[in-house]
Amino acid sequence: MGFFKNQFSNVVEWEEFRDDMIFWKWSNREIKKGSKLIIRSGQDAIFLNNGKVEGIFEDEGSFNIDSEIIPFLSTLKGFKFGFNSGMRVEVLFVNTKEFTVRWGTQSPVLIPTPQLPGGMPIRANGTFNFKVSDYVTLIDKIAGIKQSYLVEDVKIRMTSVLDQLLMKWISREGKDMFNLQANASEIAKGIQEDLDMQMMDIGIGITGFQVMSFNYPQEIQDMITKTASHEMIGNLQKYQQVSMTDGIASGKVKGGGAASDMAGMMMGMNMANEMMKNMNQNQGQNQNNNNNSSGQTTDQPSVPKEGASSEGTKKPNFCPNCGAKNEGANFCPNCGQKLV
Repeated sequence: MGFFKNQFSNVVEWEEFRDDMIFWKWSNREIKKGSKLIIRSGQDAIFLNNGKVEGIFEDEGSFNIDSEIIPFLSTLKGFKFGFNSGMRVEVLFVNTKEFTVRWGTQSPVLIPTPQLPGGMPIRANGTFNFKVSDYVTLIDKIAGIKQSYLVEDVKIRMTSVLDQLLMKWISREGKDMFNLQANASEIAKGIQEDLDMQMMDIGIGITGFQVMSFNYPQEIQDMITKTASHEMIGNLQKYQQVSMTDGIASGKVKGGGAASDMAGMMMGMNMANEMMKNMNQNQGQNQNNNNNSSGQTTDQPSVPKEGASSEGTKKPNFCPNCGAKNEGANFCPNCGQKLV
């Protein structure tokens, strides 16, 4: 026993941990008597012997290898530490967290469309999520020949097939080629399913795929913006409401600047529209009144001209100046206007 106490006790742990590292291999060293295995949160430890999985340990903590680990290994249960050498195995540490990665097309993807014979050149960007889903496949395809594996390695593998998947699902789900964002959810769902099948071959599972935006060439984008502006201006009320709402939200309506000028212009247009509407209504009412009065005769008697003889003429019933009624007097009792 004294000999074992003098031997060096190894610590088996993830020594080169990085947030973007998917796995790291502890190898080419012997595990001595009394060695410790340290598993931190978010890590799993896989014991390998001659490239085969001996055991997978998922609980975090510090463990005595010869008493707590070896008894659970598949083919090494009866292994006894020798006096002169330890046990030579490999330990693969796997990052169990879900990774989130940004992606973007390296060059425009030409989407077939009747409007453009050469295809619509579209760029896109977004994020995708993945995690290790199959340890055995990961070891067979990747870990068997690599010391470590990074998120960037998965991203490179994913982007190599992304252009074809974008073309496939945009053509299938992009109902409006000039407004692909409206169908972004369906496009992303289809890409995720196909991409998951591709990455399953190396033990990686795609847990999410999102398209943040589609980007058109500048001349196409200008045309889309102009068309949208014309549609909005065609509905003047909607255009005014949107302008006022934007101005109020930004706090610029009550101050100077372009937003205030636009809001004032919209208010002026509203007032002008109301004034024109009222004028048209008044003109229509006056026209109706004139038409009604043209077919009627007046009962008001004619007033004799000034200087005419009062003899043999009938005094007017109403004063032509103020309209007051009189009883045949020569002068209006109200305003004094001469009646004959």
